[in-house]
Amino acid sequence: MNLGLAGRRGLVTGGSKGLGEAIARELVSEGARVAICARNEHEVAATAAEVGAEYAQAADVTDPEQVRDLVARTAEALGGIDFLVNNAGGAHPGTFETLSDEDWAADLDVKLFSLIRCSREVLPHLRAAGGGRIVNIGAVYSRYPDPTFFATSVNRAAGNSFTKTLALEVAKDNILVNGVNIGFVITPQWENIRRRRAPELTREEFFDRFAAQEVPLGRFGHADEVSGLVAFLLSDRASYITGASIDVAGGMGKYV
Repeated sequence: MNLGLAGRRGLVTGGSKGLGEAIARELVSEGARVAICARNEHEVAATAAEVGAEYAQAADVTDPEQVRDLVARTAEALGGIDFLVNNAGGAHPGTFETLSDEDWAADLDVKLFSLIRCSREVLPHLRAAGGGRIVNIGAVYSRYPDPTFFATSVNRAAGNSFTKTLALEVAKDNILVNGVNIGFVITPQWENIRRRRAPELTREEFFDRFAAQEVPLGRFGHADEVSGLVAFLLSDRASYITGASIDVAGGMGKYV
């Protein structure tokens, strides 16, 4: 299937590893011209060289000034911007009783305000290009709350609402906005969770135990099982999809 992404120019945040790296790799393989960012300068440069991204910049999406600089430099490097993938984020486990105000603020900053900041800066470039796409990476917990991931459950729900509301506002500009809600997907952040929660278990044991409890397909997903959907949503074949939040979660999530 020809997705029509050849020559499209775009930015993937949180692109140095895990899901962001897989998305960047997928888009480059489809002929897109990709810029990536992440907080670690060495990691983002190394990943860009490995996957073939045209531009890489160390940037913290919780800092408005850094976001403005990132988007301006990306547009300059690529000659414009046609799409944005808001992927930066991370798991922040904790119950209501264990989360402090600082925890809440940090989680909200990276999971909601990063979407707001990056989208705000990119929109003028998408309009200048005659339209474009935004894909926001979220989580199944946004519709299937888990009290042990309390902040994620609440803040990712806000992300879903942001996706839908922005899609309604910018549809007139031929800008499509969609979300991809992931379940348990193998990324470095899950290895960090294993070390905190169950260091006595091997990675495989920990993943199998989690999946057995929650995932009908009985396993964790792989990053390239998410990146394919992202590429589709950015493509010509998804030209009548906007305001959607699509699960990639192996059937996880007890809702209709």
